[in-house]
Amino acid sequence: MSLKIVVYSKSACPQCESAKMILKSKSLAYEEIKIDDEAERMAFYEKCGPSVRQMPQVFINDQRVGGLAGLQAALAQMAH
Repeated sequence: MSLKIVVYSKSACPQCESAKMILKSKSLAYEEIKIDDEAERMAFYEKCGPSVRQMPQVFINDQRVGGLAGLQAALAQMAH
């Protein structure tokens, strides 16, 4: 099963680093898109919806699974 994983992150973000470490530990390839510009980040949050206000945001096969907890939940579900 091939997954298209995209991690939207920002610099100096512990949750972003944790999300990437989890993906690496599971040998899952991902694309990282850094959004360090505040205005760009706000525009990205607007696109994701009103509940999104933090990084990272992880998308698997173009579906937003959310941040670190969302990623962990999605991977746990896939393991079954």
